[in-house]
Amino acid sequence: MHGVGSGIAGSWGLDPWVVVPLGAAASVYVRGWLALHRQAPRRFGVGRLVAFLSGLAALAVALESPLHALGALLLQAHMVQHLLLMMVAPPLIWLGAPLSPLLRGLPRRMRRAWAGPLLAWPPLARLGRAVVHPAVAWVAFVLSTWAWHTPALYQRALASEAWHHAQHVCFLGTGLAFWWAVVPPWPSRWAWPRWALLVYLVFADLQNTVLAAWLAFADRVIYPAYEMVPRLWGISVLDDQAAAGAIMWVPGSVAFLVPAALCVVRMLSPPVAAPREAGRSGR
Repeated sequence: MHGVGSGIAGSWGLDPWVVVPLGAAASVYVRGWLALHRQAPRRFGVGRLVAFLSGLAALAVALESPLHALGALLLQAHMVQHLLLMMVAPPLIWLGAPLSPLLRGLPRRMRRAWAGPLLAWPPLARLGRAVVHPAVAWVAFVLSTWAWHTPALYQRALASEAWHHAQHVCFLGTGLAFWWAVVPPWPSRWAWPRWALLVYLVFADLQNTVLAAWLAFADRVIYPAYEMVPRLWGISVLDDQAAAGAIMWVPGSVAFLVPAALCVVRMLSPPVAAPREAGRSGR
């Protein structure tokens, strides 16, 4: 079994349905970012570029690295893959403020002929606002997480490549919608009070903890498909399941609670405008 694990651990995929869109998004973003960075270096600093490209790199690791193959043999590898799709890549992508750079990076004719008018189309704009509405995004994120971790759907995703792709699209899509509220990409802004964002994140962490605990402390195998595959590196099915629950629990909670803590700090901090006014009055 060691040979199987070593072979998988050294495998990287080159699926054109993944590599081409990621490469195109990176090139278009960099082109647009360079133009915007020259015009507004503070708003489109290097940090934006690093965040967006890191988000794309997280997607590449999740979908094209050995994690993808290992996920069929180890639940914990599959869990890392899911965390990258739902909790790592989406906030990094939004931190890159990709809306303007991606639009600016398109060829001028394409931008003026269809991209700009399409984004300004009222039905599409209304649909976009509805999808990223915090209540809708939170419910979709939670339902997606729980539904795909039910034994029936999870095992269907393991058995069918089409269902596996649907699972990943669902995780990434609901993850992008969920994290839009937490990291609203410029020029959008968080329209709710800070305490609502805190509730949004804390309750997301609570549901994640319940699901993780179910996996970590179960005394039976939840996904029988893992009993039918080679056991790598002497890891039993139950130990693998417990490790997957721990991965969902600890790193997942960190993903939710770090922005929640930042939210508390901002709520307790004095308004930014107050020191400026004081400085002006003292001159």
